[in-house]
Amino acid sequence: MDALPLLEKIASAFSVEKLETILIGNAAAALRGAPVTTDDFDFMFRPTRTNLEKLKKVARNLACSLTQPEYPISKFYRLTGPNLQVDVMGVIDGVRSFESLRSRSSEVPLGEACLKVASLGDIIASKKAAGRPKDLAVLPVLEETLKESTR
Repeated sequence: MDALPLLEKIASAFSVEKLETILIGNAAAALRGAPVTTDDFDFMFRPTRTNLEKLKKVARNLACSLTQPEYPISKFYRLTGPNLQVDVMGVIDGVRSFESLRSRSSEVPLGEACLKVASLGDIIASKKAAGRPKDLAVLPVLEETLKESTR
């Protein structure tokens, strides 16, 4: 499946609602040149009341349901729709703050909008901190991609 049309659709919906997010995870790593795949998209945002209202509007615009799978203990929200899963988190393992992640991110144009994309270093740090087997399995590929990008 080609993820770019889906990312363009997500970027457009975020832009319309002015919801500031940062793409992180394998989709971000792929945009950074890593040969990885994913079946969902992971974003960090500030979970303020205003941003939660914007996220609800994004869900409607994308014809998705919005759930909080680990409610009430987490700042984790999931948008689910036809061929689409978007996880939006207020806290990400290995990331000190939204501001610190944003300071090292860069904008990537996607269609008519842009997405902020986490640095490969931050993606690697997050996967190491999460320590899940699926995250640890992809680390050698991400680390090699980072090494090649700095040559």
